[in-house]
Amino acid sequence: MAIYDEIGAYGVSAKGFLSELGALPEGTPVDLRLNSPGGSVFDAVAIHNALKRHAGPVTVWIDGIAASAASYIAMAGDEIVMPENAFLMIHDPAGLVMGTAEDMRAMAEALDKVKGSLVAGYAAKSGRSPEEVSALMASETWFDAADAMAQGFADRLVEPVRIAARFEISRFRNAPPVLVDAIETEPENDDDTEGASAEATDEADQVADSEDDQDATSDAPQLPAEAPPPSGAPPDPAAIRSEAIGHARAVIDLCRLAGQPQMAGRFLEQDANLEEVRAALLAAKAEAEPEIAPHHPQPGRSSAARPWGEIVARTFKPKG
Repeated sequence: MAIYDEIGAYGVSAKGFLSELGALPEGTPVDLRLNSPGGSVFDAVAIHNALKRHAGPVTVWIDGIAASAASYIAMAGDEIVMPENAFLMIHDPAGLVMGTAEDMRAMAEALDKVKGSLVAGYAAKSGRSPEEVSALMASETWFDAADAMAQGFADRLVEPVRIAARFEISRFRNAPPVLVDAIETEPENDDDTEGASAEATDEADQVADSEDDQDATSDAPQLPAEAPPPSGAPPDPAAIRSEAIGHARAVIDLCRLAGQPQMAGRFLEQDANLEEVRAALLAAKAEAEPEIAPHHPQPGRSSAARPWGEIVARTFKPKG
């Protein structure tokens, strides 16, 4: 099993992970490959608890980074293995809230409770006191593999490996410079780069041949050929992935605001642009019938109400 993404709705969700874990036969040993910048603490807690309930042994391999919520998932391992160039980070949970002072206080209380749960998990694995763990979280502490081993957050060191996935870690205030440099300078796969370069060269040659043919066959004005990219370089996979994630998030947010979160998957499968998504959501809203719950009083006369004429006739019966 592997978690090579953010934790939560935009990456590996608790629902998806638990479904995969539940499909394993009872008692199956689990090797979890972990490389994640974190994400939703609630999804992480659910994944952590599911791994702790699993009947078989659980080995967590931190292949690159286990930061924030991902580090809490790592604590579910019976054994935590870290290459010498891997990192683990723990910090206080954070959240966003907008509202009154009471809303702010409620959020602060919720974050305190979440932190208490996380402290217990880190302390149980490392053997350190809750007070020590709480202080480490408050200062956003990064551990390299040797530090994690010394502090009790890892059980075994192995040979360094190449960091297999790159993440945006500028949101963390204490990210180690060596990790930032490693992520920023990590080269793409050489084979993929060579293949893409060869394809780009072939396309450039084809364009050149086409232009030569046009010059040789006719002096009549021709439509301008589409120019290749100035550099001839292949598109950046990281930029493409970032753009795709941003589009998916925008679609999901629009569907949530419209009260139609279930429609997001269909839009993403159809590769609909944002204008098409907005138009479809407006159409769905226009066609939807208002949902009226019977236990909420509605304006106007109830359908069960009797006409006043009938009430008067029954109350004041004519004499004789």
